[in-house]
Amino acid sequence: MESDLPATFRKGATALITGAASGIGLATAQRCHSHGMNLVLVDNNAAALSQATANFPSDEHNPTTTSHILDVSSFDAWRQLVPKLESQFPDGIDFLMLNAGAGISPNGGTGMWGDPTYFEKTFAINTMGYTNGIVAILKMVTRNKDVIRSIVLTGSKQGITNPPGNPAYNASKAAVRSIAEHLAFDLDKDAPNVSVHLLIPGWTYTGFNAGYFREKPAGAWTSEQVVDFMMGKMAEKKFYILCPDNEVSEEIDRKRILWSTGDIVEGRPPLSRWREEWKEEAKREIEG
Repeated sequence: MESDLPATFRKGATALITGAASGIGLATAQRCHSHGMNLVLVDNNAAALSQATANFPSDEHNPTTTSHILDVSSFDAWRQLVPKLESQFPDGIDFLMLNAGAGISPNGGTGMWGDPTYFEKTFAINTMGYTNGIVAILKMVTRNKDVIRSIVLTGSKQGITNPPGNPAYNASKAAVRSIAEHLAFDLDKDAPNVSVHLLIPGWTYTGFNAGYFREKPAGAWTSEQVVDFMMGKMAEKKFYILCPDNEVSEEIDRKRILWSTGDIVEGRPPLSRWREEWKEEAKREIEG
């Protein structure tokens, strides 16, 4: 076994990944497959999921790969999936990655504050999609106390530094952070063999933003780079996996987070980093 490889990533273990048809989810599936892990790939894009699944042959010479078209925002869909997984993988799930997410735009010209469905749909996928998965699958992860297992929830820096422009997305990812923190705290007592990690990608070139760029921007990381970084931090048993990219260093990220938290501690107005009367001071503090 590689010295920097998390113990969860071992031959014969089983990984369940949502948002598995593209981006970070697909890159994680590729890495799991390379280590001889069984794959349960979940996505709501049938065509992309079929194409992704074809990359992971399942026969007598390869681990098992199954795929499931699933709307993660529907708990009924999760509930119907569980018996199939219980039957196929009676020993449970060794690696659970809840990664499906979406950026929802407001309808028509209503704007963000005039369209309740903008908030409803965003939270349904980006937050409830995670809690549904936890409620449905957690028993399959925690039932065996004799093996090392892991859960990864994909968050966002926007859920921490909270930049203006997309309040529903930011809030939905802030909720994921809170959920992950509580899950880690509780499992540390109830299932200490199961580690929990909050993946916080930097600027990553995925299908999520490919529509804005014909080619990967120089400042962005690839999904594979994010997975490399994630696995290194998992091996170090880190909960917060705060990824840099080719433009933003870990140090800059830490300073941005401290500034955002300082709005509360110092009594500044919210989102002060982007306000005219504070932006120069924020820039000096963060970049200086």
